[in-house]
Amino acid sequence: MNVSLSAWIITIAALLALLVLDFLIVARKPHEPSLREATLWVSFYVGIALLFGVGLTIAAGGESGGEFFAGWLTEYSLSVDNLFVFIIIMGKFAVPRQYQQKVLLVGVALALVMRGIFIAVGAEAISHFNWVFYIFGAFLLYTAWKLATSHDDEDEFKENVVLTKVRKVMPTTEEYHQAKLTTRIDGKRFATPMLIVMIAIGTTDLLFALDSIPAIFGLTQEPYLVFTANAFALMGLRQLFFLIGGLLDRLVYLSYGLSVVLGFIGVKLILEALHHSGVHWAPEIPIVVSLSIILGTLVVTAVLSLVKSSRDEKAKAAEEKTEEEVAAVD
Repeated sequence: MNVSLSAWIITIAALLALLVLDFLIVARKPHEPSLREATLWVSFYVGIALLFGVGLTIAAGGESGGEFFAGWLTEYSLSVDNLFVFIIIMGKFAVPRQYQQKVLLVGVALALVMRGIFIAVGAEAISHFNWVFYIFGAFLLYTAWKLATSHDDEDEFKENVVLTKVRKVMPTTEEYHQAKLTTRIDGKRFATPMLIVMIAIGTTDLLFALDSIPAIFGLTQEPYLVFTANAFALMGLRQLFFLIGGLLDRLVYLSYGLSVVLGFIGVKLILEALHHSGVHWAPEIPIVVSLSIILGTLVVTAVLSLVKSSRDEKAKAAEEKTEEEVAAVD
């Protein structure tokens, strides 16, 4: 796929325009979006991604279109999983609801910048060193295993080294000062909890990029597709936070579904690396197969999660009813 410089410039300019529009909306009137507002914005961003994918398929062919959709679906699913952590961070720092949009928007902007850097480094490494695929594949298999087995620390957020250093260098107020990052008290400059939570979101985004970039390079090695799939997956994440915040608790099997997806991509990467190294029994998995497995896994995961959540709610309601009946008899 040959992408011209003008195509890159137009794409980045359009994405920046959307980001600026988002920022202006938040800056003009900080508020908690209604369900209707969040739904409309998420539908808008998903619609743009779908239109882009269809246009890409028409212009560059089904292979490129399939790689974009597979990458976008994978990155979008990882972004939904990341919202769990964002909710924990927001709760940890007790961010007022009306300012959560600003925190998320800054987090999205930081994620775009960091992933852009990671994509450039990853693309350069892959173009020169075929063994990088083995590292990416092994890392994804490790991440898949970790997702499938570790669930003890989901409800905890531990401050990282960056946050600890910031607190030591710059004193922090206990209370928020609207959406200000710093404030001056008795002539001395203090950081506010808003700055701390933004650093927490930003450094967390960096860790997320370590998972997502190898995953999408396992589906396509075209930097343009890697970048656009990541960008479209992040766009609308702010509104998605408010739209499915309550639904996230019902996606009980999401981590298992993502572990299957990442594990599959890890195996795919290693097989393709072996194939290119001259191991003839190692197959190259077509993008149609990859897209089908990813989409099928995510659909099954969502359905099973919602079914289990519904059963758990009914069981809990029945148990509460029984307790009430026993209490009434006593």
